Amino acid sequence: MIAVINYGAGNLPNVVRALRHVGADLVITEDPAIVAAAPAVVLPGVGATADTMRSLNELGLSAVLPTVIAAGRPFLGICVGMQVLLTASTEFGHHACLDIVGGTVERLPDGQKVPQIGWNQVRYTTAMAEHPLFYDIPNNSDFYFVHSYYCALHDSSLIAATTSYGLDFPSILVRDNLAAVQFHPEKSGALGLQLLRNFVTITQQQLVAGEQMAWN
Repeated sequence: MIAVINYGAGNLPNVVRALRHVGADLVITEDPAIVAAAPAVVLPGVGATADTMRSLNELGLSAVLPTVIAAGRPFLGICVGMQVLLTASTEFGHHACLDIVGGTVERLPDGQKVPQIGWNQVRYTTAMAEHPLFYDIPNNSDFYFVHSYYCALHDSSLIAATTSYGLDFPSILVRDNLAAVQFHPEKSGALGLQLLRNFVTITQQQLVAGEQMAWN
């Protein structure tokens, strides 16, 4: 059972629809107890990190998510669901995020249209090219982005893929069983569905094995 967190994110219905399409057994929840007990978790997101953190704090989820991830359960963050994993954000002033992954959320540089809206290429790093999350997804595939800010990670070894838009920024991060993507797989056609299918498959395999195994 995958817990899909409901904190009011606008892309929740599309994420749920896409996960169900690829065979996910899921529950939509804002209950910290359900999230804490779930074998796997998906955190969708659109909008600003400050608003997302406010909602997570009010629901008591900001205290639960670090524990879930530290326990090694499969976790997928999408767009703002990736950004709030970092230490802090500079969006609308400096404010704290979940501090699960070291780094800051920074605005995309001047010189191109911001926000970035549309398809862009995702390039795997050498170390992550064979990662099971990317099964049957060719390198340099296009995914759909909608964002004005990006994740500046302190540890470059966590960068599983990059995308260029005024600079090269991390479009996928992976650490053990934690994964997060800056793009929207639920809006990215067949390859976006394949990424979600891979996440579901990994979750199912771990449940069958009865243990939490690191993806990499």
